[in-house]
Amino acid sequence: MKAMLLREPKELECIDIEEPSSPGPGEALVQVHRVGICGTDYSGYLGKMPFFSYPRIPGHELGVEVLEVGEGVGNVAPGARCSVEPYINNPDSFASRRGRGNCCEELQVLGVHTDGGLRSRFIVPARKLHPSATLEFEQLALVETLGIGCHCVDRAKVEKDEYALVIGAGPIGLSVIEFLRLAGARIALLEASLSRLEMTSKMMGIERAIQFRGDGSEEEALRAAGGGELPTCVIDATGNVQSMSHALNYVAHTGRLVYVGLTTENIQFPHKLMHSREMTLISSRNALPRDFTRIIGLIEEEKIDTRPWITHHTDFANLPLDLPAYTDPECGVIKAVVEVE
Repeated sequence: MKAMLLREPKELECIDIEEPSSPGPGEALVQVHRVGICGTDYSGYLGKMPFFSYPRIPGHELGVEVLEVGEGVGNVAPGARCSVEPYINNPDSFASRRGRGNCCEELQVLGVHTDGGLRSRFIVPARKLHPSATLEFEQLALVETLGIGCHCVDRAKVEKDEYALVIGAGPIGLSVIEFLRLAGARIALLEASLSRLEMTSKMMGIERAIQFRGDGSEEEALRAAGGGELPTCVIDATGNVQSMSHALNYVAHTGRLVYVGLTTENIQFPHKLMHSREMTLISSRNALPRDFTRIIGLIEEEKIDTRPWITHHTDFANLPLDLPAYTDPECGVIKAVVEVE
């Protein structure tokens, strides 16, 4: 069967691999139908993802169909359409026993630490499958991206009417905005690319949209948008070390700064500023099983519309040609989806 292999940065090719075996106890064999391409995939392709190892079959945003289940599986049956929770944790680890398998010490993320879903079929622990009776495969492939924003906003404990800033208008920033909106926050968006800022603010209905110019005007604009006050919650979704180092300047006294983006470089900031404003610094990694359940329900209830997210489609034949273009921030891609079938 076919698979996409990233041999090393910028070397993606379609290869033939062996068919998977039958699923063992607690496992399921799934057919992959749709794979979303996200920032982790782009960073892995460019060689900028710190957790990525090569060679690797990428793909962790998955819409799949269950073909066969092993002994003891009761949560899914053959024919079920599912989103895949790609965070393969050890249930007995310290973090997992504390209900935080998303940051398990032994975590193996599909498509990052271990081979992912850019292949026709593979075996997955059945506990990582989240079914829906009504959603399409493309919608199911977007659940994981939305999970990043869901978990982040939960970690930030955002309150209704709170003034919150999202830095970065990529897919992760958009997923954060979705859940800030559901939390009833007053949302501002800061983004360097004017075209992406305009596209995202229109798509998400953001009135407080500010272009980052690097001239110090951003803080003044944020105060003006907040009635004279800075945001009490600032979420940096850029993965850019300069942005992440500077983001403290936008946090109000007593506020929180959340890093949901990821960088390989050292973040530096003046402790005096953090200390004087008594800020809280939070990191947010991956998502939890309950986030997948919640998001599937929200999409089913049409409280989240995934249709505007998907701006580009490709398939196995064209992915090696299309992926380099998708890494250009000005290409207009929000979410590209690969058709595997």
